[in-house]
Amino acid sequence: MSLSPINQTNLFSLDNYLLEFIELYKKKKLPTKILLSGDKGLGKSTLAFHLANYILSINEEHPYIVKESKINPDNKYYKLVINGSNPNLLLVDILSEKKNIDINQIRELINNLNKSSFNTKERFIIIDNIETLNISSINALLKVLEEPPPNTYFILINNDRFILPTLKSRCINFKISLDHKTSISVINKILDDDVMKFINKDLINYYLTPGQIYYLIEFFRLQKHDLKNYDLKSFIKLVIRDNLYKKNTLIRNIIFEYLEFYFRTKVKLAKSRTFEYYDYFLKRINDTKKFNLDEESLFMEFEYKILNG
Repeated sequence: MSLSPINQTNLFSLDNYLLEFIELYKKKKLPTKILLSGDKGLGKSTLAFHLANYILSINEEHPYIVKESKINPDNKYYKLVINGSNPNLLLVDILSEKKNIDINQIRELINNLNKSSFNTKERFIIIDNIETLNISSINALLKVLEEPPPNTYFILINNDRFILPTLKSRCINFKISLDHKTSISVINKILDDDVMKFINKDLINYYLTPGQIYYLIEFFRLQKHDLKNYDLKSFIKLVIRDNLYKKNTLIRNIIFEYLEFYFRTKVKLAKSRTFEYYDYFLKRINDTKKFNLDEESLFMEFEYKILNG
């Protein structure tokens, strides 16, 4: 099963946000520049696609199913999106071979916006992972945000990372979140099964999102590792020993969460002698994420001083 937002016809547990946007649209008060902020894997991009589909399909034969928070699979605009040929919806995201959204992608977006629309329907621009925009990309984007084309909505997706105030101030920010109980309910729906059949309960980190848990299970399944057989300590040691964090950016970011999780559950609560390193490693983890520093030395030091301490 693919969790790519573009092909998700179901919206799990974010229907309250969708209904809020729908009401704003009906009252002609929907902001034209929306920022969706929250942890990676909550379904923010899926929410953006569902909102766009609702608006674009209002008058068509198979409109969005509001009562079920679901895109009708026979929906014309959904089929166009899947085929990559919807003139009313443009997606900008990190290219597979890149680490950032570069200036050429923003320039291409601007060129597309300057072209006449094929119809009179609204246009939606969804920019995912905007925290990866470099300065040149941001400056180019700011110009079009300041003077957007008519009948055009921008939805920017931020995974709770720092973005420049100049960009943030151009948008209306909506904070997206799920509590732990709801997250578990969502991942059970995605898996169509009980998540505890796939992962050791010791690894159920309260700070992970449904999408992160799903990708964690899938990644380790492909690596031929059964997560039911690993507690928190053996899991972290496996990731560091086999350099698994180097194979996938999302897994790398999830591991940072597990390092902090280990301190909270195994060190701090148990009042272990390694607690003296708590503030030190917390700062190292935050600095490594914030400044995109080399993580290998951090992980090796963590293993030596904490896991083997």
